Amino acid sequence: MRIFVTGGTGNIGQYVTLALLERGHQVKLLTRTAGRIPAWQQMENVELIEGNMLQLDLLEKSIQGCDAVIHIALGWGNDPMEMLDHDTRVTAFMLDAAEKAGVKNFIFTSSTAATGPMGRVMDENALRMPNDLYGATKAATEMYLLGFRQYYSKQGGYGEKVKMRRNVIRPGYTFSNPAVPGGASQSDVRFKKIADAIVNNRDMEFPAGDGTQFISSGQIAQLYVKLVESDLNEEIFFALGNRFITWYEIALAAREMMPEYTGTITAVGEKGTPDLYVVDKMKQVFGLSFDGWDDLKDHIRWNLDRAIAAKEGRDVHSVLHVW
Repeated sequence: MRIFVTGGTGNIGQYVTLALLERGHQVKLLTRTAGRIPAWQQMENVELIEGNMLQLDLLEKSIQGCDAVIHIALGWGNDPMEMLDHDTRVTAFMLDAAEKAGVKNFIFTSSTAATGPMGRVMDENALRMPNDLYGATKAATEMYLLGFRQYYSKQGGYGEKVKMRRNVIRPGYTFSNPAVPGGASQSDVRFKKIADAIVNNRDMEFPAGDGTQFISSGQIAQLYVKLVESDLNEEIFFALGNRFITWYEIALAAREMMPEYTGTITAVGEKGTPDLYVVDKMKQVFGLSFDGWDDLKDHIRWNLDRAIAAKEGRDVHSVLHVW
């Protein structure tokens, strides 16, 4: 397939791009920084399109001739209208353009934020109750995607039905090392703080129950590939790890990697029983289930190496690709 990917040089997108190429697909990447990652320019079956999501004519042109669209890029704003214009409006435009271009499959990257605060049962059927503009933007875009089943011929009259399959992936807490030299990384500042404390022998203290269901970008990319190659339509998938891991446990793992560390690491309070997102659906449908520890150790090591380099005065390249 020929697949148009937005955000293909970002945290999740770079791994999705590699996974698609490994499956033999051709990839068109929309990126604001086409020259930032030389590896993409040297790969077969990769076409780079320099621009941003607010260039609607460029989006429409780029979608032409593609079999699928994987929309990962985030359009950010600081108020309701900016969030609407930069993200929801852009996605609605892309949906229409993709349907008119004959695209067969459209995947939208939402977020667990679309459902809002944790409830008793957090599966794909949970109500959308976002508690911030980011979550509201994702929830609104999901509704546009799922409601785009047909056009109107007039007010109150239905027109032509939509043929394109439309599906949603809701990532949770996703982390990543750069997939290729010069690539981006999604790394919570807490990873950096832990690494800096370990390298500089500083004590650390954590709330015992502070953690999440970590999943790496390399892991979540497998779900994108499975979904884009499927015949599913109007499905939503939570994408998180199957295990709750605390920041205290991450700090302990970092200490094991640096036995010369002489500080103390303390957990304060009770861990309790954490509320979890239900991730059974991607296992039942695609056989996918991910333990965050599989890739977390590599990410911890990567942060430690960067902290060591910084302490020694060596250059540490910026890995942030932000809107």
